Amino acid sequence: MTDYTRPPQFDEDSQRGVLLAPDEPALQPPPLYRVLLLNDDYTPMDFVVEVLEDFFAMSREKATQIMLMIHNQGQGLCGIYSRDVAETKAMQVNQYARECEHPLQCEVKRDD
Repeated sequence: MTDYTRPPQFDEDSQRGVLLAPDEPALQPPPLYRVLLLNDDYTPMDFVVEVLEDFFAMSREKATQIMLMIHNQGQGLCGIYSRDVAETKAMQVNQYARECEHPLQCEVKRDD
């Protein structure tokens, strides 16, 4: 038979009988990735502006600024996205450039 009058026994590390909910795991936002266009000596500047407008929804002015940055600095940032979106955009740009017979290259790098 069980003795119901005896208090429960706790060890020293048991928080003195207080039940605590388990700690929620610390959630972190997913890492972001940069989509970059790389400069080359053969792709026309107008084509680069068209790609920035069509694939990255930039205005003509913003696309022109980015195109000049690509031309002068060797690469330019098109946007920062989640991994899947960044890889999809880069793949679409590279495929479109090949279809139009331009050597334009788009790459993805982790944003640290």
